[in-house]
Amino acid sequence: MLTKDRAADIFNRVKKLSTADETEVLFSGGCFALTRFANNTIHQNVAEESHTVSVRTVFGGRTARASTNKFDDESLLRVVEASENLAKVQHPDPDLLPMPDSREAAGNADRACPELVEGSVRATGVSTAQVPSRHFSETAAITPQLRAEGVKKIVDVAQKHKLTTAGIYSSSESVEGIFNSRGLSDWYTQTLAEISITMLGADSSGWQKANSPDLSNLKPLGLAEIAAQKALDSARPREVPAGKYTVILEPAAVLDLVGFMFWDYSGMAILDQRSFLTDRIGRKIFGENITILDDVTHPLQTGSPFDGEGMRRQRVPLVEAGVVKRVVYARATAERMKRSDYREKVGPIEATGHGFPLPNEMGEMPLNIVFAPARDPQSVPQMIASTERGILVTRLWYIREVDPYEKIVTGMTRDGTFYVENGRVQHGVRNFRFNQSLIHLLSNVEAMSVPLRACGEESFDMVVPAMKAKDFNFTEVTKF
Repeated sequence: MLTKDRAADIFNRVKKLSTADETEVLFSGGCFALTRFANNTIHQNVAEESHTVSVRTVFGGRTARASTNKFDDESLLRVVEASENLAKVQHPDPDLLPMPDSREAAGNADRACPELVEGSVRATGVSTAQVPSRHFSETAAITPQLRAEGVKKIVDVAQKHKLTTAGIYSSSESVEGIFNSRGLSDWYTQTLAEISITMLGADSSGWQKANSPDLSNLKPLGLAEIAAQKALDSARPREVPAGKYTVILEPAAVLDLVGFMFWDYSGMAILDQRSFLTDRIGRKIFGENITILDDVTHPLQTGSPFDGEGMRRQRVPLVEAGVVKRVVYARATAERMKRSDYREKVGPIEATGHGFPLPNEMGEMPLNIVFAPARDPQSVPQMIASTERGILVTRLWYIREVDPYEKIVTGMTRDGTFYVENGRVQHGVRNFRFNQSLIHLLSNVEAMSVPLRACGEESFDMVVPAMKAKDFNFTEVTKF
């Protein structure tokens, strides 16, 4: 594994080779291993270790980046020359700022508007601004044998229930680092273990997925039993007419849906008029029970505490009691917003530490989404018990955006969809296609569970609850 000391040495060598006004080096990579299984047997086991050095140089407002995975002197010289040659032929960027120094990068959280911090603490109950350690030696030490033992537990469950299983068990140890010629240096390490399980019956399926930096949080046997039970309970699915139903979305389904709106919580998206939040900041567009934050310090979150320029990530309340409060900003976007016609409409404008590595056309995005707990959380069984007629959804797939301003998305259910009537799950159903406005969805939430760390397939990991919502729009029945 690449260490911070070795990275510092590489940066010093790059800096000596560079003739640029400013030089920045990003480090990323680590060790990744994967055990893949299908048809109740392991069929692939792979492992790799790879690290990348990405060099950005600046000449008089011109900037460009080049990357390599070789750290010898000749390779570093080539990547520096590539970055410099590219930078020199760029048009000057009038919005390009000097690289941040360590004081600016570390101090941006101190300049945050007080209500930003108070709002996030009030909503999450987490008062520390420090990112907890997300590197666990037990996770880093996972062996192929240990993963195989986990897969055996999964396969045993499948065979016990006369099902066929497929999925993955992976583990990783990763690093992210940034150094620049203005004295900024920051480093982050993390481990992660992940399990994804699909259980297949003759005409049904069930699914579960989970990950965590701490291996002890993953329970292969428990995940397998849940996935198997979903496959068994959804066997011989019946066709239920399409229409508007009360829906109970498990956390994976929630995050895969709402993930489609967070690219819009960006200052650059507002400036480009491609955000559904244009002219809606400060307005109540969701239900009062919806409060959402971006909070890298949350104990169930993962990821680096600094952004692509090295700025420390702030905790930012995006939505409070249904009201859109803030969007996030990279440094240059914040300066552009201060000069724009929107500056009086968007609240406090400061870099929040959510920018991507420069140069980029994306600007920034919140990546550590946390839904605040409901006042009276309900479990999924409690939601089912209070439902007269509805649909229980395990997960979604093939989600695509239909209307960017109303945030209407379409997609399909899969791997465990059930008809609920008179407070009980009655039977599995054929899957549905849906067309659903996320604004309407988050305005119609009747109950939520305790938020937990969840992962799906269509979006990034979040801390989200299961949700019960009325009038979910299922448009047609699929053929499976």
